[in-house]
Amino acid sequence: MSKYKKVALAYSGGLDTSIIIPWLKENYQCEVVAVCGDIGQGSDELAGLEDKALRTGASECHVADMREEFVSDYLWRLVRAGGVYEHKYLLGTSIARPLLAKRQVEVALATGCDALSHGCTGKGNDQVRFELTYKALAPQLPVIAPWREWNIVSREDAIDYAAARNVPISASTTKIYSRDRNIWHISHEGGELEDPANAAPDGIWMLTRSPKEAPDTPGRVTIGFEQGNPASVNGEKLAGVPLLESLNRIGAEHGIGRIDLVENRFVGMKSRGCYETPGGTLIMAAHRELETLTLDKSTLHYKQRLALDYAEMVYNGLWFTPLREALDAFFEATSEPVTGEVTLELYRGNIDPVSRKSPNSLYSLDIASFTMGASYDQKDAFGFINLIGLPIKVRAALQASKKP
Repeated sequence: MSKYKKVALAYSGGLDTSIIIPWLKENYQCEVVAVCGDIGQGSDELAGLEDKALRTGASECHVADMREEFVSDYLWRLVRAGGVYEHKYLLGTSIARPLLAKRQVEVALATGCDALSHGCTGKGNDQVRFELTYKALAPQLPVIAPWREWNIVSREDAIDYAAARNVPISASTTKIYSRDRNIWHISHEGGELEDPANAAPDGIWMLTRSPKEAPDTPGRVTIGFEQGNPASVNGEKLAGVPLLESLNRIGAEHGIGRIDLVENRFVGMKSRGCYETPGGTLIMAAHRELETLTLDKSTLHYKQRLALDYAEMVYNGLWFTPLREALDAFFEATSEPVTGEVTLELYRGNIDPVSRKSPNSLYSLDIASFTMGASYDQKDAFGFINLIGLPIKVRAALQASKKP
């Protein structure tokens, strides 16, 4: 007799989670409650999801629209922090996992489940992100991770398992990419991408137009911010979801947001993936430009250092931790003056800032202008340089005195 009666499964309807439902029933003789969050993965993935889960063997399927929560409580925090992992990755998959795991825990507790399960492999980062969230929110619930138990060792094996049990899937041995999509991005892994010597094939990209096929005339977009949060597009105030959807369309049209990255996974290995983040790339670029106008040097430079720590915490799944909450408090405070508009010019995958405006601008034309003004006495620079250079001068004199 199985020690678990009811298991909540983080369900996407993809290959792995589709076969986990019958696998759990076969190996644990338990009920399976499928839990899915709509975070903007698109109607193609969500259509018929509940029916598919039930036909595959789930006793219940819970699908929640979490797009606004995802944008407002997760993505905008990432924007305020300026978190970018290893120079390129805008953390689209990483930032979504804690939210999905949180929803899974909520459903598990509400429906009387006595265990949690996910479809993450033993090689990936996602197992860490899901399970650290479980530990933070429901440490009493044990975790079943099929990829760490079963004898399936490849996507081909998983496809064969699905075929033997008549589980409907979209993956095939000729279409072997692993993809993860939400309103912020889409990722592509697997197949020929596993060898970093291979160029990413043109056919993998799904959201963005190729820069080679983008309009030959540059486009412009103005993004407005209120205290660090994106608030408007081209002067029109929008809520988070429609704002991001609008910028996704604009960025995609101009080939914005494609990256090809060899990254260091939290579990210790390197992996290669391709990502498309059109709207997010525009937002992050505009936000950086506005901060240069509204933050003083010390705050800006210190924030840049903390942004690296924040990005690594998000990547590693350390969302529900005191340190992340403390860092968010810092970024929220530093975002108070980050209000204004930035206009970007877009041309075949490239972004150039052309205008920055803010009522909180620290830029003083009187001081910065090459025309001499009363606000800056250039004679002050003499004493300033002497004081800064004093240790350098003393050390040079000491070295000179030691020479034969």
